[in-house]
Amino acid sequence: MQKLYFFRSIKLFLLAVIILFSAQLSKAQSVYLPNSYQFYQKFNADIYSTKTSFHTSLRPFLIDSLINHTYDSLMNVGVSSKFDKSWITRKIFNEHLFDVKTKDYTFYGDVLVDLQLGHDFSSHKSTNLNTRGFQFGGTVGTKFSFYTSGFEDQGKFASYYNDVVNANAFIPGQAYARHYNGLAQTSQDWSYVTAIASYTPIKQLNITLGQDKMFVGDGYRSLLLSDYAANMPLLRLTANLGNVQYMVAWTYLEDLKAPKYDSFGNNRRKWALFHYLDWNVNNRLSFGFFNALITPEADDQGNKRGFDVNFINPLVFSSALGSSGSPKDNVFMGFTGKYKIFDKTAIYAQLMLDKFKASDFFSGSNADNTNGVQLGIRGADIFKVNRLNYLFEFNTVKPYTYSSQQPLNAYTFFGDPLAHPFGANFREFLGILNYSIGRFDFQGQVDYGKYGLDATPADNNGKLITKPTPATLSPNQAVGQGLSTQLYYTEGTVSFLINPKYNLRFELSGLYRQQKNALGDSKTTLITFGLRSSFRNLYHDF
Repeated sequence: MQKLYFFRSIKLFLLAVIILFSAQLSKAQSVYLPNSYQFYQKFNADIYSTKTSFHTSLRPFLIDSLINHTYDSLMNVGVSSKFDKSWITRKIFNEHLFDVKTKDYTFYGDVLVDLQLGHDFSSHKSTNLNTRGFQFGGTVGTKFSFYTSGFEDQGKFASYYNDVVNANAFIPGQAYARHYNGLAQTSQDWSYVTAIASYTPIKQLNITLGQDKMFVGDGYRSLLLSDYAANMPLLRLTANLGNVQYMVAWTYLEDLKAPKYDSFGNNRRKWALFHYLDWNVNNRLSFGFFNALITPEADDQGNKRGFDVNFINPLVFSSALGSSGSPKDNVFMGFTGKYKIFDKTAIYAQLMLDKFKASDFFSGSNADNTNGVQLGIRGADIFKVNRLNYLFEFNTVKPYTYSSQQPLNAYTFFGDPLAHPFGANFREFLGILNYSIGRFDFQGQVDYGKYGLDATPADNNGKLITKPTPATLSPNQAVGQGLSTQLYYTEGTVSFLINPKYNLRFELSGLYRQQKNALGDSKTTLITFGLRSSFRNLYHDF
């Protein structure tokens, strides 16, 4: 199944390239910038400046004139004439392995590695990661770009992370745990691919086809749509009309554990439709409007649903009423806001609405309202120190948000949440500091979470969104209900950049994680060191 997933991703990418490659050239720009929190925050001084009205809340970005200068400086950080002396030193320190540039097209390619050794002191065991990969990308003219990366992985994880993999048969945010047979595995094997083709026929419109992740919001987490889940097959249209940016995306999702409806052993499928509209009122103030629809491809008996024109309706909030009013659909609405209180400093917020009843929203009754709230502040050059970036954030989501009475229709992909990694029924406070100087990068993170677990498999207190929502919800439900659990997480990372073109770096990292409740106190102290490359978010803070 893993190999079929891998080759299907490659075929999807090649199809996208074939379809879009024939486009005529124009002056619009569409260079894809893979999403990475560690890399993206280095643009904070540009995108959160009060002198600009950049649309910051929809990722991944396309490189435009505003961030192009910073991007070029990051791609040439620490370069001196000594790196130009030989082909080998240029390729090691500041060039792609393959790099072709002409007036009509560009092409680059690299070999990627992620080789880590570590030790879990709490469990008294070694950890490792052995990843071999590639990336290829390029442009045709100024309106078409393509990008693909693929990874073949083997690894042994810290105990808490491995428990999650064994419970879900899936590496969080990546792919199937290959050879999984229902038994607990001490080592894992998997592979996954990103592949997109991006076409900008006019300056105001971008069309992206392929397999990738999306992120909506200005925070480290998103309660609307995040990059925690795996890469998803998608078709995305993004329009930029002055102060308004509008996105509509169609994706094809799968579920590992929903009951099968045929004799081929395939995963159950579902479609997802996303709308997001971001309005920059001025250079300081922005509002966003989001909605999502999850609908099954077929019912439990294998009867496929007929075509519904509402599912391709590009109008924002058109899906808020559901597709044909079917009770099988799961519909979400959300709002974002951002205000630059100072130059390079912004406060931001999100509101996610699942079930909503206006008369009870402020009454304290939770029977008819499941929702989530995010508040945060972030910025750059704190204390006037260049490239000292920071973020502080609060997130809370009520029990049973994102779930559905039909588990297939939960807000998930391969069982991973499409929004926050905690699922629901939690509160979280986190802070991140990052400082870059030359080729050195320092990052520290602290995270505190409180949530309610299920004491037994038969319980359902609203955190695991893959469990079916109860037919009726108690008006007295509260965040943290169930087995009250506290999470403490701290991580520090020091890295030395070798080649900025594909983020090749030596990295030393240490983390401490403690999860405690009435049933136990689990601690993890992990130190890792490795040679790492690529731009991607691999989350361990859950």
